[in-house]
Amino acid sequence: MIARLGPILAAAVVLSGAAPAQAAAEPVPEIMVALGDSVSSGFNACGWYVSCTSRSWSAGDHREITSHYLRLSRLSGTLHKHNLNYAVPGSTSADLLGQVKKAVAAKADYVTILIGAQDACARTEQAMTPVATYRQRLEAALAELRAGMPSARVLIASIPDLRRLWQAGRRNPLARTFWTLGRICPTMLANPSSTKRADTERRTRVRERVIAYNRAAAQACAAYGPRCDTDGGAVFTFPFTLDHVSKWDFFHPSAAGQRALAELTFTNGFDWIDPR
Repeated sequence: MIARLGPILAAAVVLSGAAPAQAAAEPVPEIMVALGDSVSSGFNACGWYVSCTSRSWSAGDHREITSHYLRLSRLSGTLHKHNLNYAVPGSTSADLLGQVKKAVAAKADYVTILIGAQDACARTEQAMTPVATYRQRLEAALAELRAGMPSARVLIASIPDLRRLWQAGRRNPLARTFWTLGRICPTMLANPSSTKRADTERRTRVRERVIAYNRAAAQACAAYGPRCDTDGGAVFTFPFTLDHVSKWDFFHPSAAGQRALAELTFTNGFDWIDPR
């Protein structure tokens, strides 16, 4: 994995706490499920404040996105139309266990997880999910999956760098207006024009919390065993721009953003066996 991305991924591994490893190729799954929050549900990727599951980086079926589902479907027909999406906008790590239970009931043998942005995007810093709680919730969800579907493969995508979003949009009047009026991710995006010390330090602390979540997720994944993989921090370190963000809210990934997520996570996730 490190050989693919060189120093960029090496830095990501340090941020995420993941150890570099070379996993064996995996057979193509028969049923896949996307779990997480609004990012994995494709929220605002095709319309005004709606979930566009067809545009999901994970289980979407729109050809523009080249999702995991479409890429894996090209390798084997067994996955065709067996793509489920249980991600729900606004979900935090507290909701992951319930989503995993649905994945187990569906007998999913490939599960993608992207969760934690909403744990950081609380009303106040004090309301952010503690790191220990975040890890415990992930471990409980993974234990439920192992008990119900011991052969399932799990990919945990890293949480994007929320401070990068502020940096990309802070000089854009529309972005600042949407963030302020919509009270979007106030821990990071409140007072978007301010560079005062208090606001700068607040943004740094929120970013550090996201880094800690990514590290905790990587550790939980490592404890799960070889059937769990991460993107090695590729999503977190991706230098996205406003071109990757929905113009409906300047927060969620646009179709271009979902396509970038699909590429980053698929390239840095499992190696799959091509039966053709």
